[in-house]
Amino acid sequence: MQPLLTRRQASEMLALSERTVERLRCSSLGPKFVRCGRSIRYRVADLEEWIERRVVGSTTEADR
Repeated sequence: MQPLLTRRQASEMLALSERTVERLRCSSLGPKFVRCGRSIRYRVADLEEWIERRVVGSTTEADR
């Protein structure tokens, strides 16, 4: 089993602010997460998958 990352660690990996990661999670636009009681954690594989789904080759592709 892989370690679970905190919101701070996930935000560092994504190069986003913690607040942005939180907003993405609350709007269901962010990476999958794990709820551990009241804490939120992220699996590295889910962060990597979220990044891969956003890879585009041109600005035209990004607008779709």
